[in-house]
Amino acid sequence: MSTSPMSKMPRRTAVSGQHGFTLVELVTVIVILGILAAVALPRYADLQGKAREAKVKAVAGSMKAAASLVKATALANGKSCAAAETAVMEGVSIDLQHCYLQALGTFGVGILAAANIESADGWTAPPDGGTTEGAVVTLSLPDAATPSACKVAYMAASATVPPVITTTVTGC
Repeated sequence: MSTSPMSKMPRRTAVSGQHGFTLVELVTVIVILGILAAVALPRYADLQGKAREAKVKAVAGSMKAAASLVKATALANGKSCAAAETAVMEGVSIDLQHCYLQALGTFGVGILAAANIESADGWTAPPDGGTTEGAVVTLSLPDAATPSACKVAYMAASATVPPVITTTVTGC
C-alpha cells in the first residue's frame, strides 16, 4: 500500500474557540440595559426633586435661625422692640421690625442678608416684601418643575406675632 503525501499531513479539526458574541447574546445585553435604564431614570429624576425640596427646607431653617439670633442680639443690646431699629451683625447693618428682620425682597438686606441667601445659590426673589408689619418676601427655585410651588416665604413680624416662615414643596 502506498502512502500518499496527503495522508501524512495532520487533519484539521474544527475551530473550537468562539470569536465574538452571538446575536442572541447582544440582544440580551441590550434588553437588560434597557430595563435598568427604565428603572434607574425615574429614581434619578426623583432625587433631583428631593434635593430641591431639601434646599427649600434648609433655607427655611436658615431664616428661622437668623430671625431668632437677630431677636436675641437685639434684646441683649437693649433695643426697643416697639419701634423700628437697626442691628449690626457680622459688620452688616440690618433693619428690624419689632426686633425681627424686615421682609425685604432684595438680596443683601433684611432677612436675605441675615440668612446669607444669595441669587448665586439659584434663588429668585421678586421685588416684593417691604418694611411694614406683615410684609412677605418669597424665594423660589426657577429650575423646579413648578417654580411657583417650590418656594419659601417669610412674613415680617407684627407687634404681637413673630415672623411666619412657610414652605411649599409640591412642585419641586
